[in-house]
Amino acid sequence: MNVGRFVLACTLLVGASWGGKAGQSQKAPCRPGFSQNFYTVIVSRDVLRGQSILKDTTLSRERVRFEDCQRSSREVGFISSDPNFGVRPDGTLYAEQFVANLSEPVQFMVTARALHDPRIWETTVKLALAGHLHSLPLTKFGFEEMLSRVWDSQPRVIRFSRKHQRGSSANSLRRQKRDWVIPPINVPENSRGPFPHMLVRIRSDQDKDVGIRYSITGAGADQPPSGIYNIDPISGNMFVTQPLDREERASFHLRAHAVDMNGNQVENPIDLYIYVIDMNDNRPEFQNQVYNGSVAEGSKPGSSVMQVTATDSDDSTTANGMVRYRILSQTPHSPIPNMFTINSETGDIVTVAAGLDREKVSQYTIIVQATDMEGNLNFGLSNTATALISITDINDNPPELTAGTFTGEVPENKVNVVVTNLTVVDRDQPHSPNWNAVYRIVNGDLTGSFTVRTNPITNEGMVTVVKPVDFELNRSFVLTVVVSNQAHLASGIQSSLQSTAGVTISVQDVNEPPVFPVNPKMIRFEEGVPAGTTLTVFAAQDPDHFIHQTVRYSKLSDPANWLKINRTNGQITTMAMLDRESIYVKNNMYEATFLAYDNGKSGSPQASGTGTLQIYLIDVNDNAPVLVPREAQVCERARPNSRINITASDADADPNIGPFVFELPSFPTSVRRNWTISRLNGDYAQLRLRIPYLEAAVYEIPVIVSDSGNPPLSNRSLIRVKVCPCDNNGDCSATGAVAAAGLGTGAIIAILICIIILLSMVLLFVVWMKRREKERQAKPLLIDPEDDVRDNILKYDEEGGGEEDQDYDLSQLQQPESLDHIISKPSGVRRVDERPVISESQYPVRPSLPHPGDIGDFINDGLRAADNDPTAPPYDSLLVFDYEGSGSTAGSVSSLNSSSSGEQDYDYLNDWGPRFKKLADLYGGGEEDD
Repeated sequence: MNVGRFVLACTLLVGASWGGKAGQSQKAPCRPGFSQNFYTVIVSRDVLRGQSILKDTTLSRERVRFEDCQRSSREVGFISSDPNFGVRPDGTLYAEQFVANLSEPVQFMVTARALHDPRIWETTVKLALAGHLHSLPLTKFGFEEMLSRVWDSQPRVIRFSRKHQRGSSANSLRRQKRDWVIPPINVPENSRGPFPHMLVRIRSDQDKDVGIRYSITGAGADQPPSGIYNIDPISGNMFVTQPLDREERASFHLRAHAVDMNGNQVENPIDLYIYVIDMNDNRPEFQNQVYNGSVAEGSKPGSSVMQVTATDSDDSTTANGMVRYRILSQTPHSPIPNMFTINSETGDIVTVAAGLDREKVSQYTIIVQATDMEGNLNFGLSNTATALISITDINDNPPELTAGTFTGEVPENKVNVVVTNLTVVDRDQPHSPNWNAVYRIVNGDLTGSFTVRTNPITNEGMVTVVKPVDFELNRSFVLTVVVSNQAHLASGIQSSLQSTAGVTISVQDVNEPPVFPVNPKMIRFEEGVPAGTTLTVFAAQDPDHFIHQTVRYSKLSDPANWLKINRTNGQITTMAMLDRESIYVKNNMYEATFLAYDNGKSGSPQASGTGTLQIYLIDVNDNAPVLVPREAQVCERARPNSRINITASDADADPNIGPFVFELPSFPTSVRRNWTISRLNGDYAQLRLRIPYLEAAVYEIPVIVSDSGNPPLSNRSLIRVKVCPCDNNGDCSATGAVAAAGLGTGAIIAILICIIILLSMVLLFVVWMKRREKERQAKPLLIDPEDDVRDNILKYDEEGGGEEDQDYDLSQLQQPESLDHIISKPSGVRRVDERPVISESQYPVRPSLPHPGDIGDFINDGLRAADNDPTAPPYDSLLVFDYEGSGSTAGSVSSLNSSSSGEQDYDYLNDWGPRFKKLADLYGGGEEDD
């Protein structure tokens, strides 16, 4: 029963100026289309019963705006996908017929399209009963039923657009009526059929006059994915052939064609837009099944922990793809079951309450659920993921020593020894800065003899001796040790009283070696003190004051063996004169090392200590100066540069050295007559000729040198001066050098004669050796050369046959004299007794009169030549046997057979002695046959 049309509480309003109606000013930028993609309309029960209660004010308050963004006047048409509802040109939504039941939500599409504009816009409208928006039993089945209202409604008829004209004459004004706006075809996904299912019917107004054939083209029809849609070419009924999946393809654009029987186009093609309506057929999927996050212990409520993310393949603009999050469970429930909360839209997990304590709970396991349909658990699909929340450590637990007092022992004079270990307890994260202990000695170690090192594995404090301690000075130590962490304590955390402990260390007495009070000890003495002089007493002390022990001494090192030490009291006495100029004295210092040892105590070995005595030797003038250089040369004629610079060296030290005094002795008188000395400075003087010319020769000139000691010491030294003729440059010539060396003409002649005699003796010796060699070679051998077989090759004559075989031709067995028949044979095949046709090896030739000692070498040379001679028999070649044929010249060998058939007597073998007894027994038989 029709009760008329009624307007719902929603109006689609076009915001632009349409049909000349004045609109409000346009806001930039303008985006054409509906202001929302999804509208929910609340419908009251009274309205459903036909009672219109809507006012203009209500309509204006609840309008949904559509922006056209065009200043010019044009019309926009609205099409509803549900035949039960329609949209007026002003955007008002109304019911086409009486709606008997709206107990379930109804959802349909509204499409907007302007005239001569290929673009279309689309929005979704959802109708729900007032007061039951959230209480409607929208199960998955119910939602599919809601969408099936579009699917199961009466298929629409889509006609090809036509152009109409008004007026009777051709010149009259014509107005073109706007084309039909073809609404999109909505098909729900995952439909259960049956298939093929009719969607719409395509019709042409000329189908009554002309036979029309209909077809569709586009993706989904004749293009991949082809075959999803088809059309009856006669009736124009369009079908879908299979279920659709919006997640694979959300829309299709097809074109419908109408032609006559001859294939001529009758109507212009129309565009068909098919939209796949989304259904909630995909669960939300988390990006990870397990998420890992962390938060510091003691964090305040609202502290961010982590974020989880889930995606839904359904349409995100609808409730099907809107995901909401919630926490299902928390493990463990300490300190409360709900320590965390999650933002339902973003998936951010934050803390709710205080009380996170890593030492109690180090990790929480959170099960997070993601549900689509905006989190509606009645019809939304869900999925879960796990969030592992680790509680990170802060330094909220100070380290505590396990005892208030620790004890230990250490032997005296020992270093790097661990006295005791301090154990500590810290509940923070092991092997982290919040757990690692740092120990400090705050009292009881004035000398800095101890330190506390941290064991990196156990975190214990190792009290270690770093400086030797003395039992005689301190028998025990009481230290105060404080322990802390590498990291500072967290804010508001106080140090524990158990972070401080006392450490008592007892020092153990050991037998210490004697110690020299002054080591090294230096004394000063003049050199030259005689043997037996007491220098000093080098005594040692025993540190063990509480035990009486005897100290003894011995010498450990004395390079010059000058000293000795008294074994009892350590008195040092000289055994030889001390000499500062000795090689064992370095920088006037002589060092000797002595050993002091005690007699030990019960249960302890002897202990010994060493001491060094340094003797500083004071110089005395006990060394006369020595002239330097000892040799020189000058020209025989006095020249300005013919001078000799001389100086002196003195083994003593200042002031017992220079300045030196140089002078010539008065005897012999020729010295002062020919030479003179002039002083240059305190250490140098010049020696030069006094006379204009001095014969070239070698002169030994005495010079007296005196030092500056008290009293001074003098030394008469000789300087060997070579006087020689010089060239223009003042250098001695070669002849002059020889003459200056003291060799006269007679000496030179004598040297030459000696050289000639020496060469003659060498020549005579060579001649004698040659003669002796010839005599040795000419000496006859001890035996006759004919009988000497040491280096001869013996040749034996061939013997003939036996007495009974003397008629064969021996030439068959002899080596042929001619090689012509061998040369003519093919290469590679020859007899074994044929000599190869190659060059013969060169054998060594024996001398006519060889020396007996050369025989061995000759034999060895011949052996090597024979080994390398391929022509020497036997010849290494392939043995080929020729066919002898008949009538051999060798004759018969039948004479070798015995002509007697009777028994032969072998008794004579018994007369041959015991060696032939066995043979006689075999052939004769002897007495064994009897």
